[in-house]
Amino acid sequence: MATTIGSRLTAIICGRWTAWLVLLAAAAFSTLVIALAGDPRTGNDPTGALPDTAESVQVAELRRQLPGGQLNPALVVYSRDGRPLTAADEAAIAADRDAFARDAVGGEVSPPVFAPDRTAALVAVPLPAEIDIERLGDIVDRLRAEASAGLPDGTTAELTGGAGFTADVAAAFDGANITLLAATVAVVATLLLITYRSPWLWLVPLAVVGTADVVSNGLIAIVSRAIDLRIDPSTTGIVDVLVFGAGTNYALLLIARYREELRREPDRRRALRRALGSAGPAITASALTVVLSLLTLLAAILANDRAIGVAGAVGISTAALYGLVVLPAALSVCGRGLFWPFIPRPGQADPTRTGIWARAGNLVSRRPRTVLAGSVLLLAVLATGLLDARLGLSKTEQFRVSAESIDGLATLSRSFPAGTADPVLVVADADREQQVLDAVGIVDGVASARPTGGDDDRTVIEVVLRAEPDSAQSYQTVRDLRAAVGAVPDADALVGGSVAANLDAREAALRDLRVVVPLVLIVVLAVLIVLLRSLVAPLILVGTVVATFFAALGAATALFTQVLGYPALDTSVPLLAFLFLVALGVDYNIFLTTRAREETPTQGTRQGMRTALAVTGGVITSAGILLAAVFAVLGVLPLVTLTEIGIIVGFGVLLDTLLVRTLLVPAIAMVLGRRFWWPSALARLPDPTPPTDPAEGLHPPHAAGADLR
Repeated sequence: MATTIGSRLTAIICGRWTAWLVLLAAAAFSTLVIALAGDPRTGNDPTGALPDTAESVQVAELRRQLPGGQLNPALVVYSRDGRPLTAADEAAIAADRDAFARDAVGGEVSPPVFAPDRTAALVAVPLPAEIDIERLGDIVDRLRAEASAGLPDGTTAELTGGAGFTADVAAAFDGANITLLAATVAVVATLLLITYRSPWLWLVPLAVVGTADVVSNGLIAIVSRAIDLRIDPSTTGIVDVLVFGAGTNYALLLIARYREELRREPDRRRALRRALGSAGPAITASALTVVLSLLTLLAAILANDRAIGVAGAVGISTAALYGLVVLPAALSVCGRGLFWPFIPRPGQADPTRTGIWARAGNLVSRRPRTVLAGSVLLLAVLATGLLDARLGLSKTEQFRVSAESIDGLATLSRSFPAGTADPVLVVADADREQQVLDAVGIVDGVASARPTGGDDDRTVIEVVLRAEPDSAQSYQTVRDLRAAVGAVPDADALVGGSVAANLDAREAALRDLRVVVPLVLIVVLAVLIVLLRSLVAPLILVGTVVATFFAALGAATALFTQVLGYPALDTSVPLLAFLFLVALGVDYNIFLTTRAREETPTQGTRQGMRTALAVTGGVITSAGILLAAVFAVLGVLPLVTLTEIGIIVGFGVLLDTLLVRTLLVPAIAMVLGRRFWWPSALARLPDPTPPTDPAEGLHPPHAAGADLR
């Protein structure tokens, strides 16, 4: 029944007239989504990604209920390159303070605070915490212009603090996603042109995938408003890369199978139907694996991770839908001339069966155990880069581009305690204020502490740390503070602020890593078991992609620390890199093993794997290089986190494509023989007598749709 329905759908998609109807329906649907899309829901709450149970979230909520609790100060730092400030500098600072009052909450700005050696002065401008990014950016730009105007020669003013950092992050993404999208399109177009060597064939998949990306962004915006999902610019950039990478991979696989069928079938529409019937299940299984893997992020407690999961699932689903419906319909309305100048015709020899990948299969077939040992050894050597891995970036380490807020923080830390720009906040019972102050004062790493407000019930104590915000030392001080104030009887003291929030986010990320990784492995394993009707093969495939992840992570970590000078991996990188690499990397093993399973009944496991490697090698390699290049494009974005994800996933995909899929998996299959398919019926089929000529046995594929149970 399912086969009949699938055949009917395939006939409609590829039909002479119905293909036009499919394209018209797709155009209407795309137009409707784009018209209704609007903007996605965004947020500016620094604790918005954390669960309500996080201590920093509870502090933020309590502060909103207190006088002056809804402020996000901008800190303006004045300095003279290490020399004491002059009387002229002090006069300029006083004038700036009056100018800043126009944007300050309540119209008042506190007097400047001078460093003990008077090498720097600090002016805090209270700004509203609940303000949209665009308006905050305008205010910060105005304050910076006012601070820089009229300063004596040799004096500089730098705006930092929470407001400055938030504005700089937003400004860093101004136009960055457009640049990312343009770079992605350019990379995809170039690689498609090289792959197809046709002046116009590449335009068809590029147009389909590009439309899918626009539609997916529209759907994500609609979903984000419907379920109150906060989408930030980095999430949008990641989804663009996913859609273009996965969507182009699906197109490459389908068109390669279509070209293969055109060499045997005079009727191009029948060839397209057979190609879609053969490649469609593998593409569907691949997309389903990625979508279900992304949806495991719903088990994460960080809202940013959940947003990436939902948005990515929408994007991949859209890419698969357009790849399985719109692309074949577009191919149907075009003739064989679309492949010009290399037009496939019946009777032509299939070059894939005698090319480099056929020779790779012969190499593995002759020495499978040697190839297996060498591949495992190489992966193990690459993974040793993890021995020096460090997790967690401080605030000053997160940008790849210069930012005034980061420069100002460095200037501030040379004359004041490093934590001055980002103090920790302790909210406690007002009657226990002195006891809490005494407990805070004895904590190692605390530079100063003072009450800064509250009401009759609660007091707010501002604690300046000696360590740089978001450093390992600052996190340890926050932990010690929580232990110290938590021991004060009846104080109900809680420790928050942005440093504490970032510590809570780090610990939440580690929790999500422990929870989501096993779920991803279970999902991938389950899909492979259903697809291959085997237990041994899925376990091996999952094991190889996990080994690839650790090898890629180790090699990339060595690159980051030894070459690029990054001090550590960001806390969110291991989870997202694992998710993308395992979910996307297993695609190539799915494409290889489903084809091998198709060939095995007539050729046996060893020869079937050789044939599968020969006929899929070119397209899978093209797909892998393209996907790696697309992820590498994440490096155009200004955050170290996204650069790290792009490099790890890109390198891992290349490992999967060129080593694991080409050598390791075929070697394992050839060593195990038919046991590779246990306990399916294929494990009980006797292997035919192997050919004496290594080039023999590369037969035409098993009939599409045959029952392989």
